[in-house]
Amino acid sequence: MNIYLVRHGEAVSAQLDPERPLTRVGREEVERVAQMAAAKNVQVSAILHSGILRAKQTAEILAAYLQLTGKVQQLSGLLPQDDPAIAKAELEAAEKPILLVGHLPHFSRLVTLLVSGTAEAEVMEFAPATVVCCRKDGSKWQIAWTLTPRLL
Repeated sequence: MNIYLVRHGEAVSAQLDPERPLTRVGREEVERVAQMAAAKNVQVSAILHSGILRAKQTAEILAAYLQLTGKVQQLSGLLPQDDPAIAKAELEAAEKPILLVGHLPHFSRLVTLLVSGTAEAEVMEFAPATVVCCRKDGSKWQIAWTLTPRLL
């Protein structure tokens, strides 16, 4: 089964707006990766986000492009400093493909935990609006593919 991790798109600085919504470029980049994900026939039962505005906006854009029939909702355990083991447990319990929208450093630590068993070393860099497809093969997770807006 595939699961998808998406870092939120580029956000405005906290000095401009403390809620840090997506910038115009951030929205465009999320739309580009969402179009490519739809072209790859990504289908998920739910899109879960941290509750922070930029993650929620990213989730809503993805839901529109992926024609999500399930839910877009907040999930605890996806904040920047949260323990990645919380999200890993959610992924391991999932019965259908899901997509998580979150932040750094949490997602770097989460993908490292999934593929290597520890959250300490970094296995990949998560640019804004990056999509990472992880696939569970038996008891092991592996990175199946990634989409980044700068490569599209």
